[in-house]
Amino acid sequence: MGEGEFLIGRSPSCQLSLDDPLVSRRHALLIVTSSDVSTEDLGSRNGVLVNGQRINGRHTLNVGDRILIGAQEMTLLESKSEEQPGMTSTARLARLSISKIPKQALAPGTATASHFATAPPAMNSVNPREDTLQGPRRPVGGLSVIASVAEKSLSMNRVEEAERIISASLHDVLEQVRSGQHVGSEVVDLAARLAARLASATGKGAWVDYVVELYFREARPCPAPVIDELYIALRKVNAVQTQQLRDYVGRLRERVSSFGPAERFLFQRLEGLERLAGLRG
Repeated sequence: MGEGEFLIGRSPSCQLSLDDPLVSRRHALLIVTSSDVSTEDLGSRNGVLVNGQRINGRHTLNVGDRILIGAQEMTLLESKSEEQPGMTSTARLARLSISKIPKQALAPGTATASHFATAPPAMNSVNPREDTLQGPRRPVGGLSVIASVAEKSLSMNRVEEAERIISASLHDVLEQVRSGQHVGSEVVDLAARLAARLASATGKGAWVDYVVELYFREARPCPAPVIDELYIALRKVNAVQTQQLRDYVGRLRERVSSFGPAERFLFQRLEGLERLAGLRG
């Protein structure tokens, strides 16, 4: 998250819209300013809990704090100031993880007391960014939630907001793939589809290059929805790394004899994509 206010609730107008009966239509805010990160209860019925304690009004967060909103738990993993591309000054960024709590942990009378019985994990000895990259399961849940927020922003033509929301998570997925960690095809395909949509929306060829590198390292054809989006994006972006695309298609060509009919068809579409990129120079 970059600086600004991030509205959470059941209303479709919220940046994070939750289909959860425990969540009010406009439940809470997450606020990132140049000096700190905080959360605010907007008068919700079930309240906002930080480390098991219900808050009133605005509450400043520390790294490691756990925020409970309905059945969604958010942990503040990182809060720091960074210089970001396109920004003229240093801005504060916050990184959070989001997970859903099992229903049995939210039973009446035991809802939050049992869940927060243990203290939040110590964060001073662990790099929070690295902690989020350990194992394939964390990015699946986190990316899927953030993806829904980003896609909503794209559908409302809030392109810069969508890119800001999702770019860090997408680059985390790519770094895992680069380091040889098992991420899972579901995560890769979701990341690729989002990146291809960003390419179409922003006109940035770097997002096409992102998709190509993901599947080059996976050594498999893109799924059809990703290829469809790449065809759209290639007509809109400023430039792409055509050699990287050639290398990817070439790598698949070496394996095409082992492909089934569906994979062969996808490969043929990727050859067409390579030709289109070549015509664009």
